[in-house]
Amino acid sequence: MPHREIVLATGNPGKLREIAQVLSGLPVDIVGLNELPDITEPDETGATFAQNARDKALYYAQATGRWCLADDSGLEVDALEGAPGVHSARYSSDTAAPGSDRSVIDRANNSKLLSALENTPGSQRTARFVCCLALASPGEVLIETSGTFEGLIARSSAGDNGFGYDPLFYIPDRGRTAAQLPPEEKNRISHRGQAVRRFAELLTDYLTRED
Repeated sequence: MPHREIVLATGNPGKLREIAQVLSGLPVDIVGLNELPDITEPDETGATFAQNARDKALYYAQATGRWCLADDSGLEVDALEGAPGVHSARYSSDTAAPGSDRSVIDRANNSKLLSALENTPGSQRTARFVCCLALASPGEVLIETSGTFEGLIARSSAGDNGFGYDPLFYIPDRGRTAAQLPPEEKNRISHRGQAVRRFAELLTDYLTRED
């Protein structure tokens, strides 16, 4: 199979680490945006994770002239009618200034989520993580995949692994939050792990056909 360089269109080091780990056995070199000259971020205007992933993949593929893999993912909470949804990363934009450190934004997002669910009973705190991936070359989407990860929103944070809403995302059959899981275990069951493994299968088929 031909060896390919793929730009991972994210500045989130947690996403970069998780995706690169799953793709480590394939003939691809993963390049983060931090390794490239500054590229203006596109506006995320899609109404769905899938649309945002497609738009970002196409944008960065055009900007770099390379294959680009974009992820759009977030948290859907049933009691909040699916919020924060596609706004998950910017949920606390009213309190966390743009450009703040990722850890500051994560804490602000988690704090706002806990406040929004303060009076919601445990049985109604159902939620899921959703991940959509899109691989694009300049002008064309090549591969799309997705994954979901069901759980509950805990009443307080627990765990130091992971990022984003992981400390609040409780997995009943594990008895722990996503942030309490070892990275390898989380990747086996998470929304992003599911989407990336399926992507790896499709990418292998694609590269084989190219050979």
